[in-house]
Amino acid sequence: MDLAERISANFRDSANLKLAAIKELAAPIGAAIETMVACLRDDGKILACGNGGSAADCQHFSSELLNRFEAERPGLAAVALTTDTSTLTSIANDYDYEQVFARQIRALGHPGDVLLAISTSGNSRNIIAAVGAAHEARMSVVALTGKGGGALLDELAPNDIHICVPSAVTARIQEVHLLTLHCLCDGIDCLLLGVR
Repeated sequence: MDLAERISANFRDSANLKLAAIKELAAPIGAAIETMVACLRDDGKILACGNGGSAADCQHFSSELLNRFEAERPGLAAVALTTDTSTLTSIANDYDYEQVFARQIRALGHPGDVLLAISTSGNSRNIIAAVGAAHEARMSVVALTGKGGGALLDELAPNDIHICVPSAVTARIQEVHLLTLHCLCDGIDCLLLGVR
């Protein structure tokens, strides 16, 4: 096995997907930035949820907002709903794992807040339940998916924003998700601070 060639192929595949996805993803990413900025300007907050690697992405995103991205600025209100193990395990134990994010949203979400829901397949039942809870709370939803959006696509409201990576490969989808999160952070800073 030629590991160097295999590694090179992964780099090429990742770069090619990112370049191919620009036209498809630029508009929904821009809409998500504007929605998040409007929320933050109105003293709202962004709640983020996902499983596995997507949970890590939620934490990465919220840390970039709460602390800073590339420019000095005050912290911005963002919460990763993936980090409190006592809350996650108590909800999973007392109710069901499907409710681990939805119950938090019902407690913390307010009209005008934004839910960032990340699922590479779009089929995660707890993410679908989270979107339902966000709608109940009159929150906006930004869904970050791949593989055509899965079952989550049917749960999105007309005003929700769907950023769907045009790939069926989980690793490639996650790589574009990370780039998308950095675009969101950069765009938020640009609109709020005039950062160039």
